[in-house]
Amino acid sequence: MSMRVAFYKVDDGRLCAWTARIPRRRPFPGSTMASGRDLPHDLAQFVVESTLGLRYGFWGSLSIGATFESVRRRPTKPGRRVISTHHAALVATEHVVNAHAAAWRAKAATPAGPALDEMLARWRSLRVGEELLVEWTIPPAADRGQRAAASVSSASVTSCHSVSLSAVAPKRARS
Repeated sequence: MSMRVAFYKVDDGRLCAWTARIPRRRPFPGSTMASGRDLPHDLAQFVVESTLGLRYGFWGSLSIGATFESVRRRPTKPGRRVISTHHAALVATEHVVNAHAAAWRAKAATPAGPALDEMLARWRSLRVGEELLVEWTIPPAADRGQRAAASVSSASVTSCHSVSLSAVAPKRARS
């Protein structure tokens, strides 16, 4: 089972927005953000989390029911519990993602670099009105760790089973 996320350009490409679809739930829109000169923040976050297999970052937590304030979705008690249970991993993941994205933007080596380059090519070729689809594999309920202790250390940011970035566009040089 997987969560499908459609990223798209709005306002003549100056902004990025996304909509997530989780099986047996209503689709919900995410935040709208500036597109910037390279990848929008949430798309870069998706790529780094999935490439490094970070299970309890923003996208992994969202896939198992987290209800973040930034997502236009009614907060629920189980959704808040996902966030509180994995709070340390969420914070640690955000730092890891930012470090890899910053290294990539500085053209330094990072394991996420090739996937970020690939996604940047796909993002740049996307026209207003088109969707860039990505998928996040949702772990089986027994593997979600929702009963784990709330004091997860940053060293225990765990990996995901598998994540698909869908069809890959040809690589294009970054400018």
